[in-house]
Amino acid sequence: MVTHGLALSWLGGLFSMPLALHIPDGFLSPPVTGVTWLIAIALIAVCLKQVQSAYQERTVPLMGVCAAFIFAAQMINFPIPGGTSGHLLGGTLAGALLGPWAGSLVMVAVFIVQGVVFQDGGLTAMGANIFNMGLIGTFGGYYLYRTIRFALGRDNWRGMAIGVGVAAWTSVVVAAIVCAFQLALSGTVSLSVALWAMVSWHLLIGIGEALISVATVSFIWRTRPDLFYDSPRKTRLSAPALYR
Repeated sequence: MVTHGLALSWLGGLFSMPLALHIPDGFLSPPVTGVTWLIAIALIAVCLKQVQSAYQERTVPLMGVCAAFIFAAQMINFPIPGGTSGHLLGGTLAGALLGPWAGSLVMVAVFIVQGVVFQDGGLTAMGANIFNMGLIGTFGGYYLYRTIRFALGRDNWRGMAIGVGVAAWTSVVVAAIVCAFQLALSGTVSLSVALWAMVSWHLLIGIGEALISVATVSFIWRTRPDLFYDSPRKTRLSAPALYR
């Protein structure tokens, strides 16, 4: 068990980096690692089955483009007060464009490349990273966005933009809270210290996530609204057969 003072210094150094939610190796206990890996594997299996049975062929190239965009966007850091920085996670963005199933697969692919090639997060902790940013970020972000958008107006920009903005911010903060509980359950640091270190930064990082997500989907809404998973109904009626 890390002492309180050492843990505070350790977390402060770790989470001042732009890898905040990418947990490195050795930070989680074997039980937490095992459970999150089981959930991640089950999530990937269900997503693969759903994408194969319910999605059209045109979704595959769109998944590739979306994955490339999110991966590139994550390389760009934006400053936040306190001398640190954050970057786009992209779960809500992927969910809005591709739906929760294909969007989650895109995020899993991004996390694997980041972990294996760029060492952004540990290999043993990849299950936890997929759970935190894939399941919560994409599934949670998508269904919150969808609920808000449909309540405010499915076919207008205002409902879409508010839904994406709120869901993107919320998904980042909730993922940070879950990450703090995982660290506490692993005995790495106390829950109070983990929550303070994680949530205090991600309240601000979530704002950047929301702004980037809203700007991106707003551009797509103006140029190709038919690309949305829940596209506006008038777009579905007027789009060529290739895009239905």
